Amino acid sequence: MKPALLEVMRMNRICRMVLATCLGSFILVIFYFQSMLHPVMRRNPFGVDICCRKGSRSPLQELYNPIQLELSNTAVLHQMRRDQVTDTCRANSVTSRKRRVLTPNDLKHLVVDEDHELIYCYVPKVACTNWKRLMMVLTGRGKYSDPMEIPANEAHVSANLKTLNQYSIPEINHRLKSYMKFLFVREPFERLVSAYRNKFTQKYNISFHKRYGTKIIKRQRKNATQEALRKGDDVKFEEFVAYLIDPHTQREEPFNEHWQTVYSLCHPCHIHYDLVGKYETLEEDSNYVLQLAGVGSYLKFPTYAKSTRTTDEMTTEFFQNISSEHQTQLYEVYKLDFLMFNYSVPSYLKLE
Repeated sequence: MKPALLEVMRMNRICRMVLATCLGSFILVIFYFQSMLHPVMRRNPFGVDICCRKGSRSPLQELYNPIQLELSNTAVLHQMRRDQVTDTCRANSVTSRKRRVLTPNDLKHLVVDEDHELIYCYVPKVACTNWKRLMMVLTGRGKYSDPMEIPANEAHVSANLKTLNQYSIPEINHRLKSYMKFLFVREPFERLVSAYRNKFTQKYNISFHKRYGTKIIKRQRKNATQEALRKGDDVKFEEFVAYLIDPHTQREEPFNEHWQTVYSLCHPCHIHYDLVGKYETLEEDSNYVLQLAGVGSYLKFPTYAKSTRTTDEMTTEFFQNISSEHQTQLYEVYKLDFLMFNYSVPSYLKLE
């Protein structure tokens, strides 16, 4: 059974179990369905004016005002994902909206494509290298045609892509209102293990070893050797977790982007995302974005099997040596990401 279908079934089960909670979301979906019956210009449920541009239709028009009146299963699924984010933000408003206003610096992860009116918030360890490659093709105006011909390190050069924080305040507001905004998410602990494996178990990541590894070993390892304190290249996963849940760490500086929460990177309780893609349905969701952007006939998400990919089975193994107390504290750090993007509490967790 396809992951997307399983997700819909799971959401339906949640709705049946907690009818009162989901009733608001259901009404929103019904309103969305009814509004599709009117082909005239309208204001969609999220406050974005969808009006006709000369010559072509914007991604927002394709998403909220499709030519075909009957909604696809994909459109319904993404509506449910939007509702899940909205409901979680509302239910956790004290935690999720501690800050009333965002500053331009909060928008440095939002990549802008002027030509196709897209804004992509990249989340490290959720296929962001390939999506940055795609954004370089989309914004390159013919410079690139095959995303996989772009070297991975070139995709991460900041000068190759324009981010929303580089615009003036009026320009930022215009784009947030008029462009289709999307992001991709992943099961939080699988993403965390992927970050740990990439940054702390690979010998070539010397910069991470020096900046974070040495600090983690100094704080978390008793009787550390001088070599370990100097190199920082043998951080244990248990030490990494202890570092993340240490209140001193969170007071000292924001988490590195590779293990920062998605809600802190992309601010989904302040910015309304039109599409929430998932790592579990990566190819399907990515090609849906490209279809809405009007490039789906000639540009596809790169498909290849990555043999080193972090799996659920791997994640389970990494958590076996983490105490129930530390598991509980770590879950609290990433709890909003679990709830907001509809990920269940992992079965391997021993929460207190």
